[in-house]
Amino acid sequence: MKTHDTNVNAGTKDVHVGAGAFARPVERSSTASPASNAIKILPLALGCFLILSLVACSSGKADPKAEAPPNATVEPDLDANNFKVDRPEQFPLFTAIEHKAVSALNVTGVVQPDITRAVPVISLAAGRVVELKARLGDVVEKGQILLRVRSNDVSGAYQTYLKAENYERLARVQLDRAQTLYDKGAIAKSALEQAEATEADAKTDLNAATEQLHTLGIDKDHPSGIIDIAAPISGVITDQQITNASGVQGLSGPNPFTISDLSYVWIVCDVYENDLDAVRVGDSADVRLTTYPNQVFKALEVKNPGQMRIGMFVTATFYGKQPQARSAIPASAILHLHDREWVYTPLGNARFRRVEVVTGAMLPGSQQEIVSGIKPGDQVVSNALDLQNTVEQ
Repeated sequence: MKTHDTNVNAGTKDVHVGAGAFARPVERSSTASPASNAIKILPLALGCFLILSLVACSSGKADPKAEAPPNATVEPDLDANNFKVDRPEQFPLFTAIEHKAVSALNVTGVVQPDITRAVPVISLAAGRVVELKARLGDVVEKGQILLRVRSNDVSGAYQTYLKAENYERLARVQLDRAQTLYDKGAIAKSALEQAEATEADAKTDLNAATEQLHTLGIDKDHPSGIIDIAAPISGVITDQQITNASGVQGLSGPNPFTISDLSYVWIVCDVYENDLDAVRVGDSADVRLTTYPNQVFKALEVKNPGQMRIGMFVTATFYGKQPQARSAIPASAILHLHDREWVYTPLGNARFRRVEVVTGAMLPGSQQEIVSGIKPGDQVVSNALDLQNTVEQ
């Protein structure tokens, strides 16, 4: 290929700058000036600089971090109970009013027998139960046979009675003989007095043995090793500690039965320690049976109308004597969520806050008492469910 040379007139001799300039030295006149030499070399230097720059750029790698856009800043709402709506005017507000209420404490309890009307059934003889004629919860009458016990104490008591009877019979014969001898002057008066004393002691022992048989329920004319245990009063069996073939320990062991007169019963309530200051002697109480919630009984010692049974659960409400100022709002302003109760209060700038409250009794006019959470004068959303539905959308 032929190249075109660029001719620069340097006065005495031409200088050729072309493709061959990179391979051979440049010829220049001895009379050429330095400035004109610099002008001639400038295109070559610029070309070399561009080539080196392109090589350096092609050998380097791009940094992705330097080319990525900056991270976005997120500012979360730390309070999950704050909400913002687009049209706050569609949620009318209600100003909580003041309500005077007597403080009330609701507690749970259970029906228990009056301990002053509970009588234990006891057996004076130890032995083994051979027959049960009653059980827990039965209504029994005074004198009714409840159980039968086979006891070795009966045999011992009957033997004691027989010995006392024989000794008293012998002492009485000896006294009669001594009286006859004294009347005939055969013995001194002191011997007669000793016989009288012996007979008196024998009669005392016989009376004691007879009473023991009577206490154990044994007929001395028809003795038996089995004794009957009868009910001491009329009532309901509220406790049972024996079964068939179980042992009875007499006075030293647990009582076989307990009979309670349930014409009056006690309501025993569970009051937490931090609520004890709300209960005082003389405070009134309303008692409601769980089975009959619409029937109210007064006081904690209640006359039983016949429907109360031992162990029934009740709720009791204690009322204080000094009224307290509380809030009252529409029942529709209360939101029932996750077994808790809430209201919505305005914060301004189309924002609302969900506040937990403790509710009280229902009031006339579809209003409800607020025990804590808001105070009279605070504003709430009249219909909390409408706002809740909007928030969830």
